Amino acid sequence: MARRLLPATTLRLFNWRFNSTASTATVLQTLKPEPAALTIVDLDDHRKLFASVSTSKLLRSSINLGLASNETFVDFGMWVMNSRLMETSLVRDVILKTVKHTMFEHFCAGETTEEAGECVRKIHDAGLRGMLVYAVEHTSDNTGCDRNLEGFLRCVEFSKSLPPSSVSFVIAKITAICPVSLLRRVSDLLRWQYKDPSFNLPWKLHTLPIFSTSSPLYHTLQKPPPLTPEEELDLELAHPRLQKLCQKCVQENIPLLIDAEDTSLQPAIDYFTYSSAIKHNRDGNPIVYGTVQAYLKDAKERLFMASKAAEKLGVPMGFKLVRGAYMSIETESASSLGYDSPIHNSIGETHACYNDCAGFMLQRIANGNDAVVFATHNIDSGKLAACRARNLGIQKGNRRLEFAQLYGMSEALSFGLRNAGFQVSKYLPYGPVDMVMPYLLRRAEENRGLLSTSNIDRVLMWKELKRRIKSLEFGK
Repeated sequence: MARRLLPATTLRLFNWRFNSTASTATVLQTLKPEPAALTIVDLDDHRKLFASVSTSKLLRSSINLGLASNETFVDFGMWVMNSRLMETSLVRDVILKTVKHTMFEHFCAGETTEEAGECVRKIHDAGLRGMLVYAVEHTSDNTGCDRNLEGFLRCVEFSKSLPPSSVSFVIAKITAICPVSLLRRVSDLLRWQYKDPSFNLPWKLHTLPIFSTSSPLYHTLQKPPPLTPEEELDLELAHPRLQKLCQKCVQENIPLLIDAEDTSLQPAIDYFTYSSAIKHNRDGNPIVYGTVQAYLKDAKERLFMASKAAEKLGVPMGFKLVRGAYMSIETESASSLGYDSPIHNSIGETHACYNDCAGFMLQRIANGNDAVVFATHNIDSGKLAACRARNLGIQKGNRRLEFAQLYGMSEALSFGLRNAGFQVSKYLPYGPVDMVMPYLLRRAEENRGLLSTSNIDRVLMWKELKRRIKSLEFGK
């Protein structure tokens, strides 16, 4: 008998409330699903789940996931990629070629836009959509930022040449188009203004709430100096880059999703995102999406505040909801300064926060407000959100609701949600192998726990491989 993945007690997680101030103590009534509704996302029928996947692809995926879930293998790979071995051209070429035909091909869409486009077409034929990710980030100078902007613009332009609706989003990191040092300075200044509202920031644009009473402010313990003339110039260059990208997305009607960073940088990321959303999200069409990380203790309140503030302004907002991936960085940073971690104290609290935020966003969508991307590899959360959407009467194909998983990860959940009639996207990073490697290494470090929980995919894949071998369906 299949393992029961959705214990009845977890349904109570949708009966959420904000336990902060009276203004946010909003309670949503729990919608208790009928028992039959719990089966709307079926992960037991591996034949149906992987019907669109070739046998060779299943075999490669199973092997790669097995390697990626081995922490010793991941540690060794990261050591090699960061070692002096990469300074020897012959060794470097061998390593990059090996990586390209293993981890890169499994987790990335290709080296060029054309290869990424072919990947989009393949997953679109399988009933999924693509989130195109030109995999650059953490830039230190304006020349690099300008170069990255051109890559993002080409990505948006190229997406229009692909089959209609096959690309759901273009993904960007603000760290790729604004120097990281400036983002850190802007975050410091925003934090201090939250502590002292009289603190003037003459460059600040209209934005949505960035902090709540429970937000971590320990990164800025002393009053920061104002931006230098050079930093002001960098800021004046960074804003137009983002605006140019937003305008291109508006022109092509391709939503732009801004990824999150750790809390030392996130205030500036939210500032850029929200100020751009206020300007470009119009007529019920959220073009600019922000990201909320549910493993942070202040996530629920900040989501509520930003959504409600946008509603008052008549701005339709879109959010990607994730659990978060900077656990080591956050914990070490807080500990070094003598503060508690901004992350929930247990994985159960993180799951509860994610599901609470999901319930809030689904209720907003049912009421005709906002849009959401549930970026989750957690099967319980995926099933709960699907169940709640169905009970709220959110119709199949509603463009305001999207599920998403990393390319090469959680294939069973992706196909199960697809089979249940929901829009599902895969996160598709692309770029030259040597350029994407820093991106992949960071993702490997951030997602070690996720990679080690890929067992259900491997189990289901092997079951399907065994079934095909027995029935001699090698061509399928």
